[in-house]
Amino acid sequence: MATIRVATQNDALGIAEVQVAGWKSGYRGLMPDAVLANLSVPKREGIWRKIIAESKFELIVAEVNARIVGFVNFGPSRDLDATATATGEVLAIYVHPAHWHGGLGQTLMQSALSKLKSSGFKEVTLWVLDSMARTRSFYERQGLVVDGATKQEAVGEEAVTVNEIRYRRSL
Repeated sequence: MATIRVATQNDALGIAEVQVAGWKSGYRGLMPDAVLANLSVPKREGIWRKIIAESKFELIVAEVNARIVGFVNFGPSRDLDATATATGEVLAIYVHPAHWHGGLGQTLMQSALSKLKSSGFKEVTLWVLDSMARTRSFYERQGLVVDGATKQEAVGEEAVTVNEIRYRRSL
């Protein structure tokens, strides 16, 4: 049974480990091997320490046996076409591959959606690679639908360009 709680600075390493493991499994075949090989837990840990310290977005973790196995990062939408007080955004949601298909992703997503709704947001959006069929299916099971917005992003130190699509749902 997982404990769901707000992240602290002490969780940055565990969050980084989950993210890197998630990328290496979830993005295999969708990203160049060089991008995946260059992922760094220490570098990601530093980024997560900064995110936690800034407190601009909320961060919830799932913990099993005192180990971080998943997280969700969310808050006001960063999109230029969004009304910041009405539209929330899920920036990142990851579950360690060893814990996939156990319901943690759904639990984390529901925690984020509930928190966004109680904070007054009327809808939520998120961005995902257009080629991530499994992840897109997960979002669709959570009631999110493609809203037609697309963008290209540069990913990794290699600046690989990826195509992303936006999902949206009412809260």
